Amino acid sequence: MKTNNKNHNKKKKSHIPFRLNFLFFTVFLLFAMLIVRLGYLQIVKGEEFETEVQRTETTLATGTVPRGEIYDKLQRKLVGNDALQAITYTRGTGVSSKDMAKIAVDLAKYIKMPNITELEQESDFDLSRRDLKDFWIALNEDKVNKRISDKQKETLDGSKLYQLQVDKVTDEDIQFDEEEQEAAAIFKRMNGAYSLSTINIKSEDVTNDEIAKVSENLLTLPGVDTGTDWVRTYPEGDMLKSILGNVTSESEGLPENKAATYLARGYARNDRVGKSDLELQYEQVLSGSKSKSETETNQNGDIVNTIQSYAGEKGDNLVLTIDMDFQKIVQDIAKNSVATESEGLNDSAYVIAANPNNGKILAMTGQKRNAKTGEIEDDTLGLLNNTYQMGSVVKPATVLAGYMDGAITLADNTLADEPLLFVDGTKISSVFNRSGSVTVNDITALERSSNVYMSKIAMRMGGEYDYYNKMALNIDYKNVIKKLRSYYAQFGLGVKTGIDLPGEGSGFTGTAENPGLALTFAFGQYDTYTPIQMLQYVSTIANGGKRIAPRLVDEIRATDTKGNLGAVQTQLESDVLNIVDVGETEMDRVQQGMYQVANGANGSATSYFRGTDYTIAGKTGTAEAFYDGANKSRKGESVTNRTFVGYAPYDNPEIAVFVIIPYLPNTNTNHENTIIARKVLDAYFQVGDYADLSKDIAEENKATTEE
Repeated sequence: MKTNNKNHNKKKKSHIPFRLNFLFFTVFLLFAMLIVRLGYLQIVKGEEFETEVQRTETTLATGTVPRGEIYDKLQRKLVGNDALQAITYTRGTGVSSKDMAKIAVDLAKYIKMPNITELEQESDFDLSRRDLKDFWIALNEDKVNKRISDKQKETLDGSKLYQLQVDKVTDEDIQFDEEEQEAAAIFKRMNGAYSLSTINIKSEDVTNDEIAKVSENLLTLPGVDTGTDWVRTYPEGDMLKSILGNVTSESEGLPENKAATYLARGYARNDRVGKSDLELQYEQVLSGSKSKSETETNQNGDIVNTIQSYAGEKGDNLVLTIDMDFQKIVQDIAKNSVATESEGLNDSAYVIAANPNNGKILAMTGQKRNAKTGEIEDDTLGLLNNTYQMGSVVKPATVLAGYMDGAITLADNTLADEPLLFVDGTKISSVFNRSGSVTVNDITALERSSNVYMSKIAMRMGGEYDYYNKMALNIDYKNVIKKLRSYYAQFGLGVKTGIDLPGEGSGFTGTAENPGLALTFAFGQYDTYTPIQMLQYVSTIANGGKRIAPRLVDEIRATDTKGNLGAVQTQLESDVLNIVDVGETEMDRVQQGMYQVANGANGSATSYFRGTDYTIAGKTGTAEAFYDGANKSRKGESVTNRTFVGYAPYDNPEIAVFVIIPYLPNTNTNHENTIIARKVLDAYFQVGDYADLSKDIAEENKATTEE
C-alpha cells in the first residue's frame, strides 16, 4: 500500500510543473506575437498611419456673387450694387461651438462689430441675453455641466438639456466687457453658418486696418477670410421701389415656404434671394452663378486651405420697358391730384399706361394718402391687387359681347334708349335721357354712354327682345351673367393678366340674387376688377382683339468686362394669351364708338380732349360703389368711382391708358379721371404743357451729370 501511495504522489507532483510551464510558454508566445505586431505597425505601417492621422479632405464650397442690376428703358440704373469689403467665415465640417467661440474671441481682437447703440433699427448684430448665454456656454461647457445633476443629464434629451444649461447661466456669468461682447456678436454670426457655407461676419464699414489685421492672422483664424460683398442701391430713390422688390438679408436667408425648391437648385440656406416683385419674379436671372472653392479640411473638420476653382459670375441684368423720365411725370401728376383735388373719402389715384401692341408697360403708379401721417405714399402695387367697380368703361366690352352672343348683329344693332321700369321695382335709365325715347345704335350708345342699351343687350342674351313698362323680367339672369363674364374674360376682365410680377389679384365676382343685377352688370355696376385688368382690356380693343400679357422687362443683358451692361442675352417677346372671338367690322364699330366719346358732339370726354395734337379714343366711367378703404369707421358708405380708359393715336395706337379716382362723394363734380388721362397723354406725345419736355429733361440730366 505504501508503494502505491508513493507512486501516486510522484505522478501528482510531476503533473503540476508541466501545466505551469505550458502556461508560461503560452504567455511568452502571446507577448512575442504582440511585440512582433507592434513592431510591424510601427516600422512597416508607421508612415501610412501617420499619413492617415494627418489626412485632409477636399470638398467643394460655394460663395455668393453680386446680383444682376435693373435699368430703365434708356439703360439708366434703377437698382445697382455697391461693393463692400467683408470679413467672411466658412464653417468646416464637424466644427464645434467651442471651436467657433475660440475663433470669435481671437477675431474680436482685430475687428469691431456694430452694436445696437450705433444702429437705428434691429440688425443681425443685436445681442440678446440668450445670445450672451449661448456664447458663455460654448466657452464654459464644463462649468455649466457641474451645475446639473447626473440624473438630469441622464434623463433629459439634447434640446431640453441645453435649455437647462441656458437656465443655469447667471447674470454674473454674462457680465462681458466690450471685447467679449464683440466676440459674442461674432460668434452669433458664425453659429448661423451651415457646414461649408460662407457667411459675412462683417460687411459694412469694414476698415482697411481691419482687413490688414485679419489678413495678417489668417493662419490662427481657421475658416476666416477677407473678401467682398454687395448691397443693393437705388440711384433714383423711391422711384418704382414698390415693384422693383426687395432681397432677403443673410440672416433671413431662404424663405421657409420655398426653401426646399431653392436648396434643390443649389442655393445655401443663408443665401440672399429676391423676396418680392421683380427681384422675386426674376430671381433665377438676377442671382448669377455662385463661386466655387475647393476647401481642404483636416481630420478635425477645420479648414486648412481654400483654393478658388471658379470665380462665379454676376447675375444678368434686367432692362425695363419704362422710361424713368415719363414715369416720374406720371407719378407727379397722380401725386399732385391726390394732394390738391381729393374729395370726401377719396385718398388715392391710380394710373397705368402701356403699348397696346406688345404689352410693354410705359408707366405705372398708385399714389395714396397715409391715413395716420397725411403723407402721400407710393401704392403702385395697388394696380395689381386693389379691386373696384369700374362703371361705364366696360360698355365697349358689353357691345362686343352682344355681337359675340348674337344678341345684336350688324343688321340689328339699333335700339331705343328709354327709362326702364320692371314689376319688381328695378329702374334703369341713362344720364342723357331721363324720359322719352331716343334711338341709338352701338356707336352712339357708346358715345352717349347708354345704360339702357347695355341693359337691353343683357335682356336679349337672356332671350327677352321686347320691353314694356312694368314688365316681369323673366330671364335666366344667372346664365346671362355667366356668359357676360366669359366674354369679358377674353379681354382680361376678371382674370389674371399674366404680368411679370408675382401676387397679381383676379378681381371679385359677386353672387347674383335677382334679374336686375344682370342688367346693371352689363354697364359695370357689379363685379370688381383691378386697374391692370382694365389696362389689358382697353389694350385688347386698341390693337384689334389680341389679349397680350403686360410686362415690365424688355431685355435680359449680360455684364461686360468693365461691369457695364453687356450683350443681349434674351429679348422678351410679346405673349398673346388669346384673340377675341369677334369680327373685324364689329371691332371697328366699337373703336368708332370710343372715338366718338372723346371727339363726338355728345361725347362725355370731348371737352377734355378738344384741341389735342393727337387723336384719342376712350371711354369714361362712373360707378356707384361702397367704400372699402382704410377708414374702418366709414366702411360701407355709398361712394362713386370715376374711371377712364383710352388709347392714342386712334388710327395707329402707341399708348393705352387707364385712370381711376376711387371713393369720391356721390354728389361730386370731380373729373380728375379724364383730366389726368389728358395730362398723361400730353406728356407722352410731348405737347401742350409738356411741349418742351425733351429740352427740360436734357437740361436736368446735364445738371445731374455735372453735379
